[in-house]
Order: sequence, then C-alpha cells, then structure tokens
Amino acid sequence: ECCQLCPPSCLFLQVDNQTFHTDRPDLPECFQLSVLSWLPCIYLWAVCPIYLFYLQRNNRGYIMMSIVNRFKTVFGLALWIVCWADLFYTFHETQQGHSQPPIFFVTPLVLGMTMLLATFLIQFERLRGVQSSGVLFIFWFLSVLCAIVPFRSKILQASSQSEVPDKLRFTTFYFYFSLVVCELILCCFNEKPPLFSNVVTDPNPCPESTAGFLSTITFWWFTSMAIKGYKVPLEAKDLWSLNQRDRSGVVVPKLLKEWEKEHAKAQRYPLPATTNHIGGGGGEGGGESSPEEVEVLLAKQKGTPRQPSFLRALIKAFGPYFLIGSAYKLLQDVITFVNPQLLRMLISFTNQKDVPEWWGFALAFLMFFTAFLQTLILHQHFQYCFVTGMRLRTAIIGAIYRKALVITNAAKRSSTVGEIVNLMSVDAQRFMDLTTFLNMLWSAPLQIILALYFLWQNLGPSVLAGVAVMILLIPFNAVIAMKTRAYQVEQMQYKDSRIKLMNEILNGIKVLKLYAWENSFKDKVLAIRQKELNVLRKTAYLGALSTMAWTSAPFLVALTTFAVYVTVDENNILDAEKAFVSLSLFNILRFPLNMLPQVISSIVQASVSLKRIQDFLSHDELDPHSVDRKNAATVTIVNGKFTWAKEDPPALHNINVMVPQGSLLAVVGHVGCGKSSLISALLGDMEKLEGDVSVRGSVAYVPQQAWIQNATVRDNILFGKPYNEQKYRCVLEACALTPDMQVLPGGDMTEIGEKGINLSGGQRQRVSLARALYSEADIYLLDDPLSAVDAHVAKHIFDNLIGPEGALKGKTRILVTHGISFLPQVDNIVVMVEGRVSEMGSYQQLLKENGAFAEFLRNYALEDIVEEDEATGTATSPLTLKLSHTHIYKLYIKKSMKHPDPSPEKMKKQPGMEKLIQAETAERGRVKMKVYLEYAKAVGPLLSVFICFLYGCQNAAAIGANIWLSKWTNDATRNETQKNVHMRVGVYAALGIAQGILVMISSFTLAMGNIGAARKLHLNLLENKLHTPQSFFDTTPIGRVINRFSKDIYVIDEALPSTVLMFLGTVFVSVSTMIVIVSSTPIFAVVIAPLTFIYIFVQRFYVATSRQLKRLESVSRSPIYSHFSETITGCSVIRAYSRHSAFVLMSDMKVDENQKSYYPGIVSNRWLGVRIEFIGNCIVLFAALFAVIGKDKLNPGLVGLSVSYALQVTMSLNWMVRMTSDLESNIVAVERVKEYSETKTEAPWEVEDKKPSSDWPVEGNVEFRDYSVRYREGLDLVLKNLTLSVKGGEKIGIVGRTGAGKSSMTLCLFRLLEAAGGEITIDEVKIADIGLHDLRSKLTIIPQEPVLFSGTLRMNLDPFERYSDEEVWKALEHSHLHKFVSSQSAKLELECSEGGENLSVGQRQLVCLARALLRKTRILILDEATAAIDLETDDLIQSTIRTQFEDCTVFTIAHRLNTIMDYTRVLVLDKGQIAEFDTPANLITKRGIFYNMAKDAGLAQ
Repeated sequence: ECCQLCPPSCLFLQVDNQTFHTDRPDLPECFQLSVLSWLPCIYLWAVCPIYLFYLQRNNRGYIMMSIVNRFKTVFGLALWIVCWADLFYTFHETQQGHSQPPIFFVTPLVLGMTMLLATFLIQFERLRGVQSSGVLFIFWFLSVLCAIVPFRSKILQASSQSEVPDKLRFTTFYFYFSLVVCELILCCFNEKPPLFSNVVTDPNPCPESTAGFLSTITFWWFTSMAIKGYKVPLEAKDLWSLNQRDRSGVVVPKLLKEWEKEHAKAQRYPLPATTNHIGGGGGEGGGESSPEEVEVLLAKQKGTPRQPSFLRALIKAFGPYFLIGSAYKLLQDVITFVNPQLLRMLISFTNQKDVPEWWGFALAFLMFFTAFLQTLILHQHFQYCFVTGMRLRTAIIGAIYRKALVITNAAKRSSTVGEIVNLMSVDAQRFMDLTTFLNMLWSAPLQIILALYFLWQNLGPSVLAGVAVMILLIPFNAVIAMKTRAYQVEQMQYKDSRIKLMNEILNGIKVLKLYAWENSFKDKVLAIRQKELNVLRKTAYLGALSTMAWTSAPFLVALTTFAVYVTVDENNILDAEKAFVSLSLFNILRFPLNMLPQVISSIVQASVSLKRIQDFLSHDELDPHSVDRKNAATVTIVNGKFTWAKEDPPALHNINVMVPQGSLLAVVGHVGCGKSSLISALLGDMEKLEGDVSVRGSVAYVPQQAWIQNATVRDNILFGKPYNEQKYRCVLEACALTPDMQVLPGGDMTEIGEKGINLSGGQRQRVSLARALYSEADIYLLDDPLSAVDAHVAKHIFDNLIGPEGALKGKTRILVTHGISFLPQVDNIVVMVEGRVSEMGSYQQLLKENGAFAEFLRNYALEDIVEEDEATGTATSPLTLKLSHTHIYKLYIKKSMKHPDPSPEKMKKQPGMEKLIQAETAERGRVKMKVYLEYAKAVGPLLSVFICFLYGCQNAAAIGANIWLSKWTNDATRNETQKNVHMRVGVYAALGIAQGILVMISSFTLAMGNIGAARKLHLNLLENKLHTPQSFFDTTPIGRVINRFSKDIYVIDEALPSTVLMFLGTVFVSVSTMIVIVSSTPIFAVVIAPLTFIYIFVQRFYVATSRQLKRLESVSRSPIYSHFSETITGCSVIRAYSRHSAFVLMSDMKVDENQKSYYPGIVSNRWLGVRIEFIGNCIVLFAALFAVIGKDKLNPGLVGLSVSYALQVTMSLNWMVRMTSDLESNIVAVERVKEYSETKTEAPWEVEDKKPSSDWPVEGNVEFRDYSVRYREGLDLVLKNLTLSVKGGEKIGIVGRTGAGKSSMTLCLFRLLEAAGGEITIDEVKIADIGLHDLRSKLTIIPQEPVLFSGTLRMNLDPFERYSDEEVWKALEHSHLHKFVSSQSAKLELECSEGGENLSVGQRQLVCLARALLRKTRILILDEATAAIDLETDDLIQSTIRTQFEDCTVFTIAHRLNTIMDYTRVLVLDKGQIAEFDTPANLITKRGIFYNMAKDAGLAQ
C-alpha cells in the first residue's frame, strides 16, 4: 500500500493516473481520507475562535429549545458516535493484527472532535440568540460536497467487485453521509426569534432580522414586498419598520459620542476658550475672567488652532461595519479572475480530441459556480456599503439638526438657513454616494494589477501597447468631464432664471391677461430657453465623444495589443485561447479604469463637504448657564452687558432691571433702541459679557415675527401640551381667534402652510399669543405682539389677555410695545435709549420727571388723540376722518367675513390632496405605450427609426469584428497564419473603427432628437399655459404648474436622453449576445425562452416595486428639510419653551420615515441584482455546456466567442432592468407635461375677420344686456341678469358688501370670465365676438394688488416698447413718480426685483397708474386697494384720474365711499343683482343700502 500517511508525491501521481485520463474518474482512497475529510474540519476550527468572540460580544437573548434544535443536536452527537465507531474499529483491527496506516486513526479522531465542536456551536448559538447560522451552514455544505466523492467511489467499488470489502466502514460512511445531509437540510430552517426581543412588539417588522442565512445572502426575504408592490402600488403603511440598528436613536448618538471625544482631544491641546460660550461640541465653558485676560488668552489661542477632525469621528463610528463590506470586495476581486482562467481551459479542452467528456462539464459547472459565488459576494459588499452610506446620512443630518438648535447668533449669521439645509441635503447625500464607491479606491488598482499580470502571462510585453492606449484615454475622458461640468453650471443658471421668470409669470398671470402682455413674456422665456438648449447641444457633442471613448476603448486596446503581438515576432501566433482570454481580461479592466476618475472626483467633492460640515459642527454654542434659573427673585438683571456676537460692540450695557412677581412691565423706546435685545438677553440668546441674569420658573415667549409651524392651528397652539377643551376655548376667546376659526376651511384643524402662509399677519400673531397663554408659564415675554393686529383687536387682546384684568393677571409679564394707549394701565415702564435703561417707574412718575419718556409721548401724541377719538367715535379733523373710515371699514369687513365669497383660496385643494392627485396621474400602468409613442413623435418618427437603425449597425459592426477575430484565431489551427496577417489586422481595425464612428453618430443623432423633443414639449406647454383661462389658475396650486416647468422639463432635458441612450445600448448589447451564442451553438435557442420568461417576470416585479419606493422616498424627503428650516427660524421659541428634545425627536422620526422607504429601495436593487445575475450565470453555463456537447463540430474560435460574450451579458442584463425602470419613471415627465399642454384654452387672442377698427372704442359706451356669469361650471351664478347702460365719459362707482360681485364686473369686461347668458357691448361691438387681445388692449385697469415683474422699470411700463422715452417720462410725471425715478442712477433702466420688492407698496401702486396713463384708453377700470395702503398715494391716484381721464368712462370699485361721492352715478350690487343705480345724492335721499353704508362711514347723518 502506498498510504503510509500518504507521501504527497506518490499521492498526486496516483491522482493523475486514476483521475484525469479515464472516462470514469475516481479519486484514490487516501486522497479521500486525508484532503477531502480534513477540508471542512480545517475550515470550522479556523473560523471558530473569531466566531466565538463575535458571539460573546453580540448577545441577543436566548432561544427556547425547539424540535429542530433538538434534532440538530442529536444528529450532531450521532455523527460524533459514528466517527468514533470508525476509530474504535481501527483499534479493534490493530488488536486483531490487521495494522492500518495512521491516516485511519487521525481522520476519524479529527472528524469526531469537529462534530463535537459543531454540536457545541449549535447550542451556543441558541443561547446567544442566533436564528440562523452562516458558519455552520457553510461547514455542513462543505462536508456534503467533500463526502459526495467517497460516496460515489464506494458505490463504484462495490459495483465493480462482487462483495463489499470493508462492511463496517461502508455502513458507517453511509450513516455519516445521510446524517450530514440531514444537518444541512435542518440548517436551512430558521429558529424562532429570541425571547424578550423587540421583534414581537413591532407592528410591521423587517423580515431581514429573522431571515435565515440562505435568505440573507440571496435577499429572498425581500420577495414578499416585491410581490405586494406588483399587485398594488405600495403605500407608506406597507413599508417595514427600520431595523433598530439603523434608526436615528442608535446611529446619531454613536457619531456624537465619537465627535465629543474628538472635541475633547482638540480642547486638550490649545488653551480652553474663556468667554461664556462652550466650544462647539459640549463640555462646560471656562470660568469668567476680566476682559484684559480674555484678550491675552484669545491672542495665545490663535497661535495653537486645532480643529477636531470630523472624519476621524466618522471612521471610528462607522469604519468597522464598512470594513466587512471591504473584505467581501477583496474576495470578489480575486474570484473575478478565476473565470478567464476557466475560459482558457475550456478553449484548450475543445482543442484536444481525446480527452474525457466530464472535463468539459466540470469546467462549465465550475464557471457557473464561481460566477454565482461572485454575484452573492458582490451584492453582500454592496449591501454593507449602502447601509453604511444610509447610516452616515442619518448621523450627519441628526448631528447638524442638534447643533443648529444650540448655535450662537454669531454662528447663525455666518451660515444662512439655505446653506444649512444644503449641508443636510447635498453634503450628506455626497457622503452617501461616496461610500458605495469608496472601496474602488484600492480595489481598482488591485484589479488593474491582477489583470495586467494575467495578460502579461498570456501575451508577454505586447500588453504594454494596449495599456498605453488605456492610459491615453484617461486624460481624454477627464477633459471631457471638466468641460461637461462647466456647461452644466452654465445651464443651471439659465434654468434658474427661466424658472424664476415662469414663477413670476404664473404668479402675475391675471395681470398679464388683463394687460394682454402674454406675448412679450413668452418671447422672454423662449429667449432664455434657446440659450439653455444651445448649452445642452454642446453637452451632447461632448457626450457623444465620451460615449465613443467608452465603447471603443476595449476594442482599441485589443486591436493595438493583438496587432503589436502578431507583428513583433514571426513566431507569435494568435490562437483562440490567447485572443478570447485576453478579451475577457480587457473587459474586466474596463470597469476599474472608468471608475477611478469618478471615484477621485467624488472623493474631492466629499472632502469639500466634510470641511463644510466640520466647520458647522465646530461653531460656538450658547451657554445654557448664562441665565440663572434657580435664584429666588423672579426676573432680574444686574449690571448686564450683552452682545450679539463676540466681535460686535455690546448691544446692551449696564442694564439693571427687577420685575416683581406678578407685575406687568412695559418696555418702550424708539426703533432699534434694544427693546427686543432685552427680551433675548432674558432668554439667554445673547452673549453675556458681564453681570447676572436670573429668571425663575417656566417661560413663554411671543416673538415679534410670529413663528408658525407647518401643522394644524390646534397643534400650533398646544405646542406639545395635552389638549384640554375648556382651557383651549378660553384661550381662543382671549386671543380673539374664535371668529377666525369659523372662517378657516377646517376650523382649528386647518393645516397651516409653511411659515403660516395661509394666515394673515394678525392671525399669525394671535396664534403665537394663544400658544403662550396655553402653555401656562410663570413668566411671559411678549415682544410687541400688538403691532401686527388691527387697533380694535389690539384693544380686545390687551383687555382680555395682557392687561390688569386679563387672563394673565398674577403672572409676571414683560411687554414690549409701541401702543401708547395701553401705558397708563401697566405697573411699571422701562424706557430704553440706545441700549441703556434711561428711566424706569410708573406712568405717572415718568410723566412728572419730564425726561425721555415725556419726549417719547409728545412724538406719538398726534396718533394717540386719533386713537382716543376712535374709541369714543367722534370724528374731528379730515385726516382723522379718513383714519376712522378705514377702521370702521375694517370692522365691516370683519363682520361680513362670515359669509365670504367663493374665493379662490377655498377652491385650492388641501396640500394633502395634491399628493394623491399626483400619485394617481403617474400610476396608471396601461398608459405607458402611448407615452413612449408620444415621445417618439416629439423626437420625430423618421428620426426615431433612423436612430434604432444606427444602433443596429453599430452592434453589427461589433459582432463582425469579433467573428472576424474568431476566424483569425482559427488560422492558427490550420497553420496559415503567416500568409494574411496584414489582411486580418486591417479588416479587424476597419470593423472596429466603423463601430466607433457609428457609436458616435448614433449617440449624437439621439441627442439631437432628444433636444428637439425637449424644445417642442416645452414650447407646447408654455403656449398652452399662456392660453389657459384664469379659472384653471384659481383651482391649481401654482407649485404644481411650476413643477411641470422645472422638474419635469429638467427630466426631459437631461435625465431622459441619458436614460434612453443607456437603454438602447444595453438592449442592443443583450440582443447581439443572444445572436452570437445562438449562431455558434443553435441548440442554445431552446434555453432562451424560459430564461427570457424568468427575466421579464423578475423585471416586472422589480420595476413596479422600485418605482413606488422611489416615489415614497422623494415624498418623505422634503418634510425633513422643511421641518429643519422651520426649526432654525424658530429656535429661540423652541428653546424658550424648552421643547428642544421634542423637536430633536420629531426630526429623527422624519429622517427614519425617509430611510424606511430608502432601505427597501437599496435592497430591491440587491434582490434584482442577485436574480438577474443568476440568469446571466445560467446563460454562461448553457453556452459552455452546449459548447462542450457540440465540441466536435465547433472550432475553438467559436467557443471562445460565444462564452466570452456570455460572460459579458450579466452586466448588460442587470443594467437593462435598471434602465427600464428609470425610463419608466422618467417618461412619466413627458406624460405630465403633455397633460398640462392639453388643458382647455380660452378664446383665441385675435380673430382676423372680426377685428375691430384701430380707433375703437371712440365713445366708450358700455352696455350690459341680461348679463349672467359664474366662476366655473357647476358653481352658482355670481352676477344674475344685469342690465345697464353707461354713456361714454361717465364716472361710475360700484359698491356692495364683500362677495356681492363687484370684482366679477371687471373680470367680465375683460372676459376673464365668459358669459353664462346675455352679452356686453362696447360702442356697438359685442365683446364676445372679437379676439381677447383686441379687447383687452383697448381697456385699462388699475388692479387691486400692484404686480411688478423683475426687469427694468421701462419694461414694466411698456413691455412691447411701443412708446417713446418722452411719453414714458410724461406718464411718470403725471403719476408723481418723476422725482423718484430721476433721482435713481439707472433712471428708466432701474431694476425692479421680483414682485417689485425694492419699491414701496405705494410706489408700486403709482407704477400701475403710470401704466394706465401710458395706454390711455377710453375705458378705465379702477379696483381700489382693500386696505388703505397709505392715504397719500390714494389721494394722488384719485386726483390724477380726475384730471387725466376726464373724458374717459371710469368704473371704480370703491371700498371707501368718500372717493366716489362726486361720481356721476353709483351702482350698488347685492348678491349679484343691481340693488340701486343712481347719483350719490339721490341714493342718500332714498335711504337704502347706500345710505346705510354712508352713515357707517360718517358721510351721511
């Protein structure tokens, strides 16, 4: 026997003879006993110590014994007994005198020990709560694999001999085998979750936590969601809860802990900071010290700056987990290179004629197995990377949020809200993207080195030629990338300016329609759009070049390498083995070479982000101890000196204030004297330089600018306190909010938009007051809460809430105020002058002193008298008369608000509904084909076909080149190589270069087609939107329309073209692969059908699910940022009410909510990847198998061709699904743009055959006949059967309550509302017959809200440039703007900002007047501003109209009756009908509605 513990040389010799060259291969017995038996044992003993250490650290609670567990244990012990039975039998034989070689002792002994270890592990895992073990699974799997060989050989032996030689060992082995198989099967089942684990409490736990090992590596646990998503669109409630380990509550503290450590380290080296701040990350501030000392210290500190490193904190917190992913990557990189080696063996196998068949099959299966293993490992790596990225984002957002709540004002000044939100969105996102690539940093060089090593082995030094080409392509690509980035920036600017303009147009669409200015603005938009498309076109040129580089690179490399290889030396023969193995290696090279530049650029970006985040997190924080909360007195400041920022001069000095318990203190003073700062100092928001502040008890704070959250009114008032009906009602009553609640559409459950957008300023302020009152604090700091509300409301609030008899009596109140009327009723008054307290005392004392306070009173005395008068109701001077009108009018509005008109606000759907509507429009699955056709039509039908044809050609060229290569390699077998080397190389080169040129042409044509489509779609959308009737804009939130112009057009411009490009590319590559394989091995066609079926099946599931997940993710993302920007603006309020931690929790919840939909999104990609790559691996398997089967008919060139194509296909299949999915989500944009390009339009702008004469209307007679109108289909009539006629030159006042239909009259004249019955004629022309522009350009309106557009003043007056400069100046003179405009340096070219923000409201009104003067038509409509903007402007406008428009017909919608008392006639409307129509004097004598109104206004007795 050769088996004396097997000398290795003899062993392998035996293996060679017994195994490789027989048709029935078998391994010798001693190889079976040693190597095969020991493999699993070595594995388990090697892994065991690490695994035990891991289990020791991670205890999840123990699992109860289950039946499966009992069986596992019993089988394990049985295995031990079986192995040792062998051992004792060997002893027994030795005693009998049959001495056995030592291997018969060693192997059973080792096996027995290993089985005991495995049994121990089964139990230990149970105690540590492991539900499914990967380690043991691999062990049992290896054992079964290794046992299959002896299993077969024992049967072979038994069948070849008449009886079994070694009966006992034969039996024990089969026992052993069956037990190991049972263990493997049992190992696939999961244990129950451990006791006391939180999985049970979760309503919708993520199945990953309970998934078994097999399920985890193949992502099988995700299937349930894929199926659900396929059946019905997923909703937020279907999502699994986030794993505990990924939640903000776990992840953020982990990072913060490391960051604190870093901080502490950084603090240790330089001297600690010594003002009252804490340095950025926590720890207490240094003690107080004298100013000189501070300066010295600061000077020293500059010498030793050391910033804590945020990167180090990140690495410590998330590095270890990430390294696991890196380990997987390393494994995968190594396995990648196994397949080309196997391919080489396969090709050489087809070359040899007399080798046994099973070799080929073994190779085919090995190829499949390594490819499959590689898939599993790669996706595990991705999973680890993506999860790390997700945690990074959570942690960074959490850290920034927590920091933003406590930074000082100085720090807040250095970064705006927008910047901080950017840190959260953009910079955190960059880290997230980077983690997925980060491993490429070391893996790409590794792959390149390995590939070059194998290539060198294969082809020798000629490889260097190919490498040179690759290296030359890198700078080429880099230059293109740089250029593209520059173009992108430029295009973003155009896009922004276009969106800004669109936003203004849509906001002022009513004005554009009234003035008939649409065309001028359309041209402006199209001019910007044209520039944008030009940049896009340039980008497309570059894109085509880079696509060419990317597609032709592998080919060029192969070409140069092969050409050099063949020409360098006569003896170099290019055979199939060399050519195709090299090709597959070049294909491996292509990925890392392309990734490296990307990775490096994204690392550069991330390092910039890192710096920004680090700077933000290192900002100073407010000192929580600057305000003493434990002192006995209520509110005191002793010798206070405060500043907003260390470098600024102090804002307040030597402040000494003491507020007794329960008193009301008023703080008065001029603008900017430090009243609000005093409040901030009490809140601890300012830097305290010296002195002591103590505030005892809880604080409620009402800021000057009310801060309203995006929540319901009730939530805003409760602010986290429990709801108490009775108390809540009282609060509403005291704050005068009860009537407002009745008006709001949902009562107090109305959702308030961001920044309180759907409340008026006064309502916001009152909600803010209500919040303070409801909080039942001890101390109330009220920063001028009465300035935003009307006078009578202010009085109500003071009496019922703040004053001596109000709801707050007995509490300590500090009130900053401008209202003098309330001062006599307060306990104490503090007068501030330039940051100091100038005097303090009661009202009477201060009046006696005759100091600053008395002065202050004299300044405001005039107003004060007026207010007194108002209160008593007597009117004195004309000025006060005016004031009291506005006041009474306001009251009147307030009363009539109870029956509001169907205002557009009401019709706007709630924001919640909008989401649903959008989801529905995008969700119909059937619509898809039609939309694709729409897009193809926009590109141009012929062009679309041509593009597909070009793609076909380029792939044909690629296939041609490779087939030519396989023919060339077959020369080697026929020994005809030398004859036609030059022809071979030449044709190969020609085909390859043709392919490159075709690629370039096709991607270029595609880009041109896409840009054409983008232009058409945008033009149609714009045309349609400018022709859309006003009612559409009243019912559709502008955001939705803007979204079409920004997001969807962006997708059509940029995302769609690249998606279509990739999609066409991958589809054609996959198809051409199939063609190549089928043409070389026709039998492969049989397999295509089932594989395609599985592929489409998986793809449908994935696309449906992932599309919905993406949508959910983007819906849940915006609340994070809006909540954040809201928090920053209101952080002083949040701190004052000490709701700090509650808000942190809210933010964490929002982030978790977002990650909840992001996580399944990642997993869906992994799930898809594993399944699609499995199909790809099957293709490899079958291609190889059929090549082996048809080996005699095939030449090695074809085998190489088909298998190397098959190896590539996995990638393109995977991408094809991704691209289909992207294409589906992006093509929706086309659908949405189409939807809004096809809404109903208004009447045509010009009707040629009905055009009125150019001087129409000459007279200006207006006649209504039986005229009725409604806002929209299905609503009631607003005007009912009006009949009246107005002679040219008459002045008509229109009055009536709110909602009586006054504004509708004007809208009808302009045909913004079309008649429901009857008609209007102007100078005998029916206005319904002529074009809208013809009508509107002949009427003039001065609208209620003055709307200006951003652009020059000149453009705002005369967008079509119809008038000369003199005329414009004349108009400005008449409208009293002459002085203002000529004082500006730019004169008429004065830039107006968006909405005319840089002009005062009055000036804007005058600009509208100037517009009217310029147009000077026969008919003028004047819609008075509701509130008195300011009385001056108003008088100016009235007087100008009286002088300039004497001979015109004027309609005035009056809110203040004194303006129309001298008009020819007054029309009184009531509920849409004419109530009275006569001269003002007659109407007053009639004592009807008009008389009552005049009496209210004090114009009639």
